[in-house]
Amino acid sequence: MLLYAAPSSAADPRQSGYQLMSAENKAMQDDPSLNPATFAILDGQSAWQEKLGSSNQACASCHGDAAKSMQGVATRYPQLVDGKLMNLEGRINQCRAEKQKVKPLPYESKELLSLLAYISVQSKGMPIQIKANPATQPYLEAGKRHFNQRIGQLNLSCKQCHEERAGEKLAGIPIPQAHPTAYPIYRIEWQSVGSLQRRLRNCMIGVRAEPYAYGSKELTELELFLMMRANGMPLEAPGVRP
Repeated sequence: MLLYAAPSSAADPRQSGYQLMSAENKAMQDDPSLNPATFAILDGQSAWQEKLGSSNQACASCHGDAAKSMQGVATRYPQLVDGKLMNLEGRINQCRAEKQKVKPLPYESKELLSLLAYISVQSKGMPIQIKANPATQPYLEAGKRHFNQRIGQLNLSCKQCHEERAGEKLAGIPIPQAHPTAYPIYRIEWQSVGSLQRRLRNCMIGVRAEPYAYGSKELTELELFLMMRANGMPLEAPGVRP
């Protein structure tokens, strides 16, 4: 049985972006009746039961009750599937193509984000648990290189903002430690639910770099490293952020 992770303490200085938010935004995340991502969860719940394709299969046809079968799943992605590094969106699309015989959903589409939110909420409160092993080590090392690499016209790296300057302010907004504990999130700036890869691409654009494509090997490697960096922290998904 999975144990719930303890909040950050003096022994563990890691901090979720939740702790930097206003009381109003925290309340929005905490209360399903206020959290706008609840609509995505409800859409995902409907999509879970929908039979599709020539196989006439639904997600529920194989996986049954998501509250049981998907518990803990979101805490373990990205991971290697058939020798390929996949995030949870990629795994959903693989199931659609192979089991339901339908086309993969585009990244950031309402349909894919809804399924992502519905699956992720089944793991809410559980500790992130990315396991390092010889097979994933090269991807983790590549993700760390992406995290440390200066990019763009501003010549900045993820590390410079989110480790060296975490807790300081940029344009009056506190800089978080960049732990991906709340994805997918409803971001008030976006007025919509979005994935971790959307946020990573936004950061790349912010430093005036060419962003990697959705689903690219590079973004998924970076996603894996960030999740490993947050190991043991509780999953908040779907969260709210400013």
